[in-house]
Amino acid sequence: MTAVSETARNARIGVGAASGHHGELLQGVFEDRNGQLHRGLVTLPLAKLVSKATFTCAATRDLTVRPGDKAKAGLAARKTLQHLDVAEGGLLNIESNIPIGHGYGSSTADVVAAIRAVAAAHNVQLQPSRISQLAVSAERASDATAFDGHTVLFAQREGAVLEHFGGSLPPLLLVGFKSTKGRPIDTLHLPPARYDSTEIQQFRVLRALIAYAVRYQDPNCLGRAATASALLSQRHLPKQYLERVVEIAEGAGACGVQVAHSGSLLGILFDHAGKNLRQRAESVAASVQRCGFCDVEFHQINDDGAKW
Repeated sequence: MTAVSETARNARIGVGAASGHHGELLQGVFEDRNGQLHRGLVTLPLAKLVSKATFTCAATRDLTVRPGDKAKAGLAARKTLQHLDVAEGGLLNIESNIPIGHGYGSSTADVVAAIRAVAAAHNVQLQPSRISQLAVSAERASDATAFDGHTVLFAQREGAVLEHFGGSLPPLLLVGFKSTKGRPIDTLHLPPARYDSTEIQQFRVLRALIAYAVRYQDPNCLGRAATASALLSQRHLPKQYLERVVEIAEGAGACGVQVAHSGSLLGILFDHAGKNLRQRAESVAASVQRCGFCDVEFHQINDDGAKW
């Protein structure tokens, strides 16, 4: 039997986790309650993509991060320690199955998981709003990852909720795939889109459609909003063959199309309760592959374990 040191037995360890996503259902510019405009988005979470962080406290100010390239997660851990007024450091370990650089929200998941792990190691449970503010301070722009299953309109560069839609997304099946031959994109170095007044008016309507879709669990309404948002994004960050993807979705009776507005991901959304779901989804998968898209995947969203 291996001897365990007193230090190891008494080590304070915290664990945190956060999910990735498949880009956005909606992204644009939106008003807050005072009429001020903010860049905002609604993400499409994927529960099976997860970053897990483990933080082990140490009686030193040093903070070690593994793997060593998880600099944003390390910075988030440091900022969390400062927020908690803790002078000690520790060891932060990140394990993740989230692909990097395509719009899956890998860095935000690492950051949120790190914040949660540091807080847990010090017996603190931070509110999602505080976690989001710490996340933005660590990586400049973030996603609504800290809000887990709650659908919110999130100001990604401010870490603030513009609207809480009061529930989760309706059950969906997503056929996801990548453009640009699957090459990673450095999203932080993309220029911010500059929307005109007409587009801002359209975002008001799409925001209302998302609110309705969540309240009444309407996947078709959600799909219409996502498709419109993806098409609006074409003037700023175009996706090759998007119009053809929309045609494929319409031909299969899908709810709509969504994209990672600043990534390489596209997706076709189906009502999880729809008829002949597997047949239609597999037909769509074959069609997008013929168009040259790659890495086709199927994701069930808020399905409660239902088969398709």
